[in-house]
Amino acid sequence: MLRETLKGTGVALVTPFNKDKSIDFAALENLIDIQIAGGVNYLVSLGTTGESVVLSDQEKIEVYNCTVNKVNGRVPIVIGIGGNNTAEVIKSFGKFDLSKATAILSVTPYYNKPPQEGLYQHYVALAAAAPKPIILYNVPGRTGCNMTAATTLRLAQVPNIAGIKEAGPEMAQSIDILKDRPDHFLVVSGDDEIVMAQIACGMDGVISVAANAFPKQFSDMIHFSMAGDFSKAKQINDLLIEGYTYMYAENNPAGIKAFMANQGVIQNELRLPLVPVSNGLQQKIDQFLQHYTSL
Repeated sequence: MLRETLKGTGVALVTPFNKDKSIDFAALENLIDIQIAGGVNYLVSLGTTGESVVLSDQEKIEVYNCTVNKVNGRVPIVIGIGGNNTAEVIKSFGKFDLSKATAILSVTPYYNKPPQEGLYQHYVALAAAAPKPIILYNVPGRTGCNMTAATTLRLAQVPNIAGIKEAGPEMAQSIDILKDRPDHFLVVSGDDEIVMAQIACGMDGVISVAANAFPKQFSDMIHFSMAGDFSKAKQINDLLIEGYTYMYAENNPAGIKAFMANQGVIQNELRLPLVPVSNGLQQKIDQFLQHYTSL
């Protein structure tokens, strides 16, 4: 059952770039090893944090294949395949060798703002065509369209829809989903800042941005939370709270890439229209990391 396979800490991997904006595959491979050594439970390739919208179709295939080959079965892999053209998303399923993927994370259609019935029919169509289970992804702050708890619970009854990454506007929406979800239905957070509280309400874990820079610390925090030891979880989370603020102050993944560049894991490179964080924010990040590593 997917709810067991993908429980705990998933990481939305960044896509490292070289100075010339080409993909830094060596850095990606190193990052994958760092994540697995840090104890994360699974990896997400080609998500928003991976800047998938500025990758060509061929680059997406290469990033995904690199990830699959480097992981080599050590942890499950979820692949992000979504969009606001239902027919094109379905075509995209055939562009990848999904035999090694555990599930497909598919964001709600953005920009065209479909009604709830449109969202429902979109995902019904994806589920019918997908060779792997679909994980819904609700992130209205990016898409401009919130999928309600009622629609999510309706979709939870559809064959081949196995869960949701919920990054909706209110905790109450998450609680409504958790209250009435079927037993098989995976519910994970998309918000590093509040996931500890969401786990206390019954969530199965998180697909994290912060774990790119803090894989062991963040994974330990999630594992303590899942075990009900919120005292130990809070000790770790309290040390990271200021960092979360800086990660999202200007843009994701600009924020997390600034952290990782300071750590020497990747170069601080993004593709337009994204740019690195401002000098002022970079200074705050550098000061935070200096203080954090001294503790």
